[in-house]
Amino acid sequence: MSSADVSARIAWAEDAPAMAAVQVRAWRASYADLLPAEVLDALDPEQIAEGWREALSRPVDARNRVLVALERNLVTGFLVTGPATDPDCDPVATGELGDLIVDPDKRGAGHGSRLLQAGADTLVADRFDRAVTWLPAGDDATRAFLTSSGWGPDGAHRTLDLLGDGTTTVKQVRLHTSLVDQG
Repeated sequence: MSSADVSARIAWAEDAPAMAAVQVRAWRASYADLLPAEVLDALDPEQIAEGWREALSRPVDARNRVLVALERNLVTGFLVTGPATDPDCDPVATGELGDLIVDPDKRGAGHGSRLLQAGADTLVADRFDRAVTWLPAGDDATRAFLTSSGWGPDGAHRTLDLLGDGTTTVKQVRLHTSLVDQG
């Protein structure tokens, strides 16, 4: 595949169904050990697509962006950027990568790297000096991918209650990187 056949761009509301399909496939592949099967089986692509349509049409902050990776005209992944939401981060200077999701059938083809670079470029354009992202503590593959791209742990960690009832929790670590020398 030539480099002209792959790209990354800002997502459009029309991308929402394709993004939802990628998200459902990726979550079912990546979270099978974290979430109960009935939760993963109940993921509704149409409902998720509606949420993406809303987020893309009416972002909460002008600096909230969603980027999509494309192979020809097929959405292969997406990345969310915006101001950091953690209380110990300055939302003016620190940006956040909220989601970095690549279709499980398209991993290893450079889509994640393209999204990560496009995300860093977007955060720099939005005048952020630093970026943070959260990932499950046991997600060694994503951690290796991010650390090979200049990210590192900053010591922050948290436990999320995924279902809200204490039965399904995930420990997360926060990684960070400087954006100053990327602009």
